Amino acid sequence: MKRRGATSPEPWSRPDWVARARLIIESYATLLGRSLIDPEGSDIARAERLYRTPFVVVAHGTEVDPMLSYGNDAALRLWEMDADVLLRTPSRLTAEFVHREERARLLERTRREGFVDDYSGVRITRTGRRFKIERAIVWNLIDAAGTIHGQAATFDQWTPLG
Repeated sequence: MKRRGATSPEPWSRPDWVARARLIIESYATLLGRSLIDPEGSDIARAERLYRTPFVVVAHGTEVDPMLSYGNDAALRLWEMDADVLLRTPSRLTAEFVHREERARLLERTRREGFVDDYSGVRITRTGRRFKIERAIVWNLIDAAGTIHGQAATFDQWTPLG
């Protein structure tokens, strides 16, 4: 999200986000056998397309306490944060404490199986608003050598919770 008067480039145009978008797009296609977005065009064109798509795409790395490493515009709006805040956020904070064990089981299942395409669960925004996601797809971010660089998720259905 760009603030009035901000001079930093849109997140999708940053070299690290372009590289992350490429990994997200290519891993999804490899593991699920279909395209997440239209795969045509340059890496930067695809990065912009992924950032602006109306469904949520979010990713984290492989740290012991994984940090968020990508969020498209829909994800940033849903979690009520900008790109710079997102990059300083441990992904576990996207789930309430009581839901973190369930989240850990999901991530372990994804690590083992490559992807999960049937996840539903409760998440929480930066400001404490709760919402339930439905039918999320979670997949490993894998490069051409087979190295796992984290995990990503996408979904287009969520419901605010009281």
